[in-house]
Amino acid sequence: MTASLDAVEEALEGWRSDGPFILGVCGAQGSGKSTLAGGLRARLTAKGLRAAILSLDDLYLSRAERARLGQIVHPLFATRGVPGTHDAALGVRLLDAIRAGADVVLPRFDKAMDDPAPTGTLVNGPLDVLIFEGWCVGARAQDDAALIAPVNALEAERDPHATWRRFVNLALDTDYADLFARIDRLVLLAAPGFEIVRDWRIQQEHDLRRRVGEVARTMSDDEIGVFIQHYERLTRHILSDMPAYADLTLWLDEQRRPA
Repeated sequence: MTASLDAVEEALEGWRSDGPFILGVCGAQGSGKSTLAGGLRARLTAKGLRAAILSLDDLYLSRAERARLGQIVHPLFATRGVPGTHDAALGVRLLDAIRAGADVVLPRFDKAMDDPAPTGTLVNGPLDVLIFEGWCVGARAQDDAALIAPVNALEAERDPHATWRRFVNLALDTDYADLFARIDRLVLLAAPGFEIVRDWRIQQEHDLRRRVGEVARTMSDDEIGVFIQHYERLTRHILSDMPAYADLTLWLDEQRRPA
């Protein structure tokens, strides 16, 4: 991760100008986004700059809100992850406030409980850099024709009429496009392929279980195999589409090192 961090830090030095700067960091589950964001914030702080991190994951809707979305649109929306399961409007308000130099409270999502945490983190403005990281940060919608054929068993069996994936794509083309338009520069941590994501995600879940214990809502390895199918379509799309427009793409090997 040090090599990736060096590359992003060097690029950021050339990109930054006066005023709050919003850096987007995209990468598949387990690719090291949070580690990179934390390391970059520490380096910027050591230089005397004011930096903070906003994770797209911290914008997830509550379990109750997702359950309601699952009832009125499609049952798959009860599971957090895809566009449509975040509060994109809140993200827009936060980024606009940061751009204006205002104080903000950054929300936090408790993945162990699968619900937003009761309190967030107060950040006093103005910031020099906000690192906005997430698995689909900066992603663009797919062409309608690409939505027809399912990419895995979950889509084939539980979304045979493409209702879920069309709604995801619409959200990406509207509310999320508005949110991502506020990013100044975009970095992509590109996994060597979707196949490695399962292993990375299992490692994350094991780490979570060690930290919080068995009381947490953690998943078994088989459950993760099903869970990541929710992410497969857009992850594959990002890996093929985003390198053409990301400001910096770092191709990773299976150990998350720049290849």
